[in-house]
Amino acid sequence: MADYPAPVPPAASTPPGASRPLPINAALLVYALFAIAALIGVASHGFPLFAPLLGVVGIVAIIIAYVKRDEAAGSWLASHFRWQVRTFWWSLLWAMIGALVFVTLGLILIGIPIAFAIWAADTIWVIYRVVRGYLLFHESQPVPGM
Repeated sequence: MADYPAPVPPAASTPPGASRPLPINAALLVYALFAIAALIGVASHGFPLFAPLLGVVGIVAIIIAYVKRDEAAGSWLASHFRWQVRTFWWSLLWAMIGALVFVTLGLILIGIPIAFAIWAADTIWVIYRVVRGYLLFHESQPVPGM
């Protein structure tokens, strides 16, 4: 009679009680992509136009944040993914408000400087959020209030 080795459980499954590694590299990558997206928007045109995170780089970053945030649930990283997701959506909202002002008030010329001011403030706000989030991330601290 042949002796067969005992079956080995699959390596992909995590045993109960064991912790999975945190997606630290993913959070860092999202911060880096957000920073690149915001700076590209300013550098390419000399002035921020529309949403600083709406380019391909920003879209890739938000997809990564959405995919990896469940892996970080219950850890200090969860607040960072929440911070990144909210940064994206609020930035998009303010960019849309700027576009609406540009379209509706652009004919009387008052909307153009107001829209550019909204877009500039949006870009500065995104850069602030990226820097603040990264500094907390670098210290392995959660984002307060998230």
